Amino acid sequence: MAVGLIVIVFLLLFAWRSWRNAAPAQAAPPPTVVTATFVEPRDMPNALEAVGSLRAVQEVMLAPEVAGRVTAIRFQAGAHVGAGAPLVQLFDGPERADRAAAAAKAEFARLQLARSRELAPTGAESREVLDQRRAEYDQAIAAVRQYDARIAQKRIVAPFAGQIGVRRVNLGQYLNPGDEIASLTALDRLYADFTVPQQDLSHLKVGGTVRLISDAWPGRVFTGRVTTIEPRIGEDTRNVLVQALLPNPGQVLRPGMYVTVALELPPQGGALVVPVTAIQTSASGDSVTVIRGKNARKEGKAAIVAVTTGRRIGDSVIVTKGLKAGDVVVAEGQIRVQPGAPVRVKTIVPALKD
Repeated sequence: MAVGLIVIVFLLLFAWRSWRNAAPAQAAPPPTVVTATFVEPRDMPNALEAVGSLRAVQEVMLAPEVAGRVTAIRFQAGAHVGAGAPLVQLFDGPERADRAAAAAKAEFARLQLARSRELAPTGAESREVLDQRRAEYDQAIAAVRQYDARIAQKRIVAPFAGQIGVRRVNLGQYLNPGDEIASLTALDRLYADFTVPQQDLSHLKVGGTVRLISDAWPGRVFTGRVTTIEPRIGEDTRNVLVQALLPNPGQVLRPGMYVTVALELPPQGGALVVPVTAIQTSASGDSVTVIRGKNARKEGKAAIVAVTTGRRIGDSVIVTKGLKAGDVVVAEGQIRVQPGAPVRVKTIVPALKD
């Protein structure tokens, strides 16, 4: 009996001592403070993006039609000229001399014709002579016009208004037909050529709006209209060639530049948008941290949800799979959050900035 009592006392003392030495229970960690966004469906602008290049509506390399020596250069490289402005003069002395002779013959033929017209009605000259004088006069006039055409070939003028490029000729230089003088480019309007995959052919229509951006002018957007859709699909690429016409205010864009083209499409309805910062990318794919709970806009438990993303719009991205309307997604601070950990929402930010 005494031994049993001693054993009981010993066990009680051991339990009491163990309780005294036991470490206090660890308190639950405080909720992680995060910034969140509320997911709700909205209509989003939709566009088909492609990379294109600019081409002048009117552009030509000026060159002579006939051979000759340059006697005058009447333009400055880089200058703007009007349609019909004289640019280069080739030596035309022999042609002008021949024209003067032809003009004298034409005047003599005119006088002969006038005399025959007076004499023929009186019978002093036959009708055949009158017809001959008329034919001689017509031939003389044609000869004058022929020399006028040859003289015009010696004078190179601007076929349209535009900007002259680098001068490639010098005074006194002998030019052969086709030798380059300078380029002439109209910069007031440009073509934008771009291609889209054949599966997007149903989205194309003449008159559709396109918006263009260029890294040469950051933050500036240029607007144009689709003018031509190539009727044939490229056999090697299966792409459709599209051409748009756009004004060039200030003539800041230049032919040959590459641009990013966005062809406007009907708005995408019911799109779910989140800030780009909410997307976490890993080897297993994209995911977001969703707050679960009755009052998820203020606090709840973190849950990692795999998502599929679509188009990016500024600092936001469309989520095509994984989320539903009404979800509260962590936009900032999700790196510090473990799955199932408590979180507290400090700020609600819009999913799409205006």
